[in-house]
Amino acid sequence: MKVSKSFEVFAKEAPEVQAAWMETVHKLDTASKLDKKTEELAYIAVLAATRLESGLPFHVKMAKLNGATRDEVISAILVGLPAVGNTVISALPVAIDAFDEE
Repeated sequence: MKVSKSFEVFAKEAPEVQAAWMETVHKLDTASKLDKKTEELAYIAVLAATRLESGLPFHVKMAKLNGATRDEVISAILVGLPAVGNTVISALPVAIDAFDEE
């Protein structure tokens, strides 16, 4: 699955740091008590709320792969609306495009 351009550059230009980062990510993933679909939906909500849209395509596809529906992805993005306002809606087109890609 394709990662963002930023993550590609990170891996290419700082491979040791990226490897250490991914080791931490995998350990956190293993420690999580959430199922994979829920974890991806929660991560999508965080990405939208923090405006880190470059990671959305990858994580939307992971959510879909783990059984998330289009409506669940949209709801995950919009869950941050009361807390951070309408900044989350900028994530909608990025996420929907990624979900609808074959």
